[in-house]
Amino acid sequence: MKKYVFMTEEASMEKFLEVALPVLVPQITNYQIIPHEGKQDLEKSIPRKLRAWTNYEGIQYHFIIIRDKDSGDCVEVKNKIAKICKEAGRKDTVVIIAVHELESWFLGDLVAVQKAYNLNNLAKRQQTKLFRLPDNIANASEQLYKLCNDGTKISRAKKIATHMNFEVNNSASFNHFKRKIQQLVNLG
Repeated sequence: MKKYVFMTEEASMEKFLEVALPVLVPQITNYQIIPHEGKQDLEKSIPRKLRAWTNYEGIQYHFIIIRDKDSGDCVEVKNKIAKICKEAGRKDTVVIIAVHELESWFLGDLVAVQKAYNLNNLAKRQQTKLFRLPDNIANASEQLYKLCNDGTKISRAKKIATHMNFEVNNSASFNHFKRKIQQLVNLG
């Protein structure tokens, strides 16, 4: 039996995954999401959890770590986490970096933001210079706040994820996440 363990940087990603995983990969029903209190907490937690959760009693654990890029270099951040995983004896851990942050994925689907907050004509802005490539928005959380006037990341994650069309999203980072999760389930 396989169990998928998602380790996230914060609770807002947990709330997003609770909505997204059953849609993106309905075939996985045995999973756990472990949110952390920021990237430092996540990175400290990785070695302990990877070493402690060994395959036993017929359960194969598959770890997926999801962290925001923020202002760091995507490749460097991913390599740093991959190194931590390898040193903990789990080089098979999948590391996914959200560019720049989870909110970029929401800005990639302004139809969902419009529906979640009952806004008028927001979806039309998807093809404007600012929102066409949401991964280029360094302050995605601030931009999302300006659009919906909801400063609570967890609340936004739950509301917007519920309305997302996971097949159509302007965020290349989101689309990479989706492919990696689907590949993991098909290969794992």
